Amino acid sequence: MVARIGWLRAAVLGANDGIVSTASLIVGVAAAAASPKNILIAGVAGLVAGAMSMAAGEYVSVSSQADTERADLDREAKELLADADHEHEELAQIYIARGVDPVLARELAIQLMNHDALGAHARDELGISEITTARPIQAAMTSAMTFSVGAAFPLLMVVLAPPSLLAPIVSAASLVFLALLGAIGARAGGASILRATARVAFWGAAAMALTAGIGKLVGATI
Repeated sequence: MVARIGWLRAAVLGANDGIVSTASLIVGVAAAAASPKNILIAGVAGLVAGAMSMAAGEYVSVSSQADTERADLDREAKELLADADHEHEELAQIYIARGVDPVLARELAIQLMNHDALGAHARDELGISEITTARPIQAAMTSAMTFSVGAAFPLLMVVLAPPSLLAPIVSAASLVFLALLGAIGARAGGASILRATARVAFWGAAAMALTAGIGKLVGATI
């Protein structure tokens, strides 16, 4: 359940980034009086660049986490070989601190270490488990994919909207998509749907308004 919620929230955040950045780019270029063809080209370029940036950033970040996890596990393995009795007591103290009876905690530590000593310490001392283990490639691909899905919505509006109403239609549709994603993310995390929806819609509107202003200014100057 925790893994599914975490995956859903990450997917929602990736799609949210795709909508905000691509819609803002489209609205900004449209405000500069660009042609629909150039607006679409800019939007597609923004989708590709954003997806690659998200993938690269996520890969580097999660790879660093994976390196840290491997270093922690290597150090823990050496400590188990050097002084197993100390590691047993250390694990027992963790269970005692969580409210387990001392005698039972020490017996539990013995049984778990007999079964998988490194796994027990990784899970209960280091907080590393199969669910939380860093997976750089998976994280990079997920980020790129969810960003692309989000970015595809405002791009679709560029194709469907009449040129004279392109900017307002892209803005309005993007805010609807953002509000929907905010509600989904809040539902997944058990947070207030109204607050999350209002927050994501506000910042999305602010981003589009800012880029529209800059685009209009640059368009007038050029």
